[in-house]
Amino acid sequence: MLHLVIYNVKVKLRNFGTTFWPLAFPLILGTLFFFAFGNINDADFETVPVAVVKEEHADQVFLAFLDQIKNGEDQLLAPEEMTEEQAKEKLEDKKVSGIYYVGSEPTLTVAASGIEESILQSVLQSYENTRSTVQNIMKTHPEGIIEGLKAMMKQQDGVQEISLGGRTIDGNVQFFYALIAMGCLYGCFIGFGAAISLQANLTALAARRCVTPTHKLKLILSEQISSFLLGYVDVIILLLYLRYGLKLDFQGQMGRMLLICFLGSLIGVSMGIFVGSFGKMKEGAKIGIILGISMICSFLAGLMNNTMKDMVEKHAPLINRINPAALISDAFYCINVYDDTARYHRSLITLAVMSLVLVTASFLLIRRERYDSI
Repeated sequence: MLHLVIYNVKVKLRNFGTTFWPLAFPLILGTLFFFAFGNINDADFETVPVAVVKEEHADQVFLAFLDQIKNGEDQLLAPEEMTEEQAKEKLEDKKVSGIYYVGSEPTLTVAASGIEESILQSVLQSYENTRSTVQNIMKTHPEGIIEGLKAMMKQQDGVQEISLGGRTIDGNVQFFYALIAMGCLYGCFIGFGAAISLQANLTALAARRCVTPTHKLKLILSEQISSFLLGYVDVIILLLYLRYGLKLDFQGQMGRMLLICFLGSLIGVSMGIFVGSFGKMKEGAKIGIILGISMICSFLAGLMNNTMKDMVEKHAPLINRINPAALISDAFYCINVYDDTARYHRSLITLAVMSLVLVTASFLLIRRERYDSI
């Protein structure tokens, strides 16, 4: 049995379809995801230039607030005081992103919509939200106005996004959970190749193997075991690359993540073997089926749209309960975000049951296949 497993692994490694799609493609896609938005939270924003036009009864507190922002550590804004004509000219020439008109009620004028304009609006909104506090400080403790302004600037630093399980989470990491799920399901290409190699009416190699004295049960088991081992190793490589190569925020225990990958790989390979076992269907049609199933499942799990999984959960939750990609992604959420052991075990049990059903059905279909002798 062992020599059959080793032989099958070597044969599969020489096949482009069983090495590129389950291994190389997820690695390439993960790298593209990382450069697209994987480290967007660490992006540095340039200082935003803004013109300041003082009007009659100018709000001195707001001017002091802008001065504190200008001299702060982050240097978020670069305010420059000028006349209204100069400000409009610079705004038209795009030398500044906006104009603060500082009267008794500060206002903002912009000529476009974008990140810099949003930052200017947020600064003004932040000041307006705390204006009453500053005014009270001015009345009761005017000597503490500078410290009060510094506190206003630091108030957002105390806000930290955490999950319900008490762990910080990068909102974009969900794409990578869905990517791992897709990598697991892409093991179907390995399983499909295994099923094809056992059908004498499809390949010459399968025809030769079917006339060997080796028991058919050994042939089937060796193909299933070698396919699963290869698919599992591919997903482990993907997981290690994402966690240690790209340094993504995977906080769960490695052992529990490997267990998810184990069952995910099992169901992916089992699905490929099951579809490949349909004896009377053409090979091209079978490939179309496994590709369509894996991509649709990955799409519904949030691979292309980060809100898709939540939409499915809201309108058709049963789909998430039977979608293997959603189950794999949800299991990763349970140990990295939710810290929900019951939900984690439910997802793993569902994956195990589905895999067992597919493996049993595939075995029965292949074993009962008979061919005419010459």
